[in-house]
Amino acid sequence: MSDAVGRTGFVVTDIERADAATIDALGVHGVATVHEAMGRRGLVGASVRPIQEGTRLAGSAVTVLAWPGDNLMIHAAVEQCRPGDILVVTSVSPSLDGSFGELFATALHHRGVRGLVTTGGVRDVVDLRAMGFAVWSGAINAQGTVKATAGSVNVPITVGGTVVRAGDVIVADDDGVLCVPRGEAASVLSASDARVAKEAASREAYRSGELSLDRNDLRGVLADLGVRYVSERDFTAHDARQD
Repeated sequence: MSDAVGRTGFVVTDIERADAATIDALGVHGVATVHEAMGRRGLVGASVRPIQEGTRLAGSAVTVLAWPGDNLMIHAAVEQCRPGDILVVTSVSPSLDGSFGELFATALHHRGVRGLVTTGGVRDVVDLRAMGFAVWSGAINAQGTVKATAGSVNVPITVGGTVVRAGDVIVADDDGVLCVPRGEAASVLSASDARVAKEAASREAYRSGELSLDRNDLRGVLADLGVRYVSERDFTAHDARQD
């Protein structure tokens, strides 16, 4: 489906979603852990940031490809959302207009949608925070939009260099937003579980005083890079000789 990225004029209605328990477990692990577990892939980039703090969740992507300054396809996408989904919106060219606000959030909350990820702008931020609707956006911007141009719903879109397909798992928290391809969700969860167990063992070791240099076998790396341990006196003498 890679050749379908960016196509307009479609509303795809019958998307598949990953197993709900797998999605929820990935959400518990969070962005940093899952990102490392899947080989440091899938981040949408630092330009999409949360408007709230302390929220960690995951859900199935319902994708929207809109035109700049136009939120028509967000209206079309609401109908395609199910409980546990996350709406993921981008535009065919960059736009930070406020295409999403409290009314959309009210409609999506009623349908059980967990949040919004958008490369564009959002407004009514006070209300969004008050109602607890989670948002990761490219901007906060009161600039309004029109409803005039056909885009698409549930086609592959590109968000910050990452391709997001309908039904992929979106993981989002204060660290940013990550896309896990739907077909990899189970294996990525297993890798995330293993990483959490490894980190728990390291945490206990550090609490007992073990150094990360030793636990991760990094002393040899330093030596191979030519890093030397010297006393302050010897270092000062070395600097004097260089002068």
